Amino acid sequence: MPVSSEKEKAITERMIALGVSENDFAESFVRSSGPGGQKVNKTSSCVQLLHIPTGLSVKCQRERSQALNRFLARRLLLDKIEQAQKGFVEKEKEKMEKIRRQKRKRSRRAKEKILTAKHHQAEKKLLRGSVSPEE
Repeated sequence: MPVSSEKEKAITERMIALGVSENDFAESFVRSSGPGGQKVNKTSSCVQLLHIPTGLSVKCQRERSQALNRFLARRLLLDKIEQAQKGFVEKEKEKMEKIRRQKRKRSRRAKEKILTAKHHQAEKKLLRGSVSPEE
């Protein structure tokens, strides 16, 4: 089952938009691992794709067909290149930094400040107690 010509055109247009050429790729075929029986064990249908300028690499063995795996590997690699170019990496770093700050230990002074605020709130709650009929 070959890849349709529309999908091939879309990949080439995307490569042009990202400024990537076919010469920037180092492509190698290796034998797949995992389920698939004799077909997988005999043929080299797994595709390893390396983008030489950025050093990003992808390995695709999703399908049994080498042609389909080549297409899927290119698509995955273009996704990675686009993420690197558009700065999605920076957003991920910001998220990780935010989580790290949230998990960081509080200083002693901050802990004391929070504790005094809690005591103050508890005193206010005690004053809200019910009024006895004797008063």
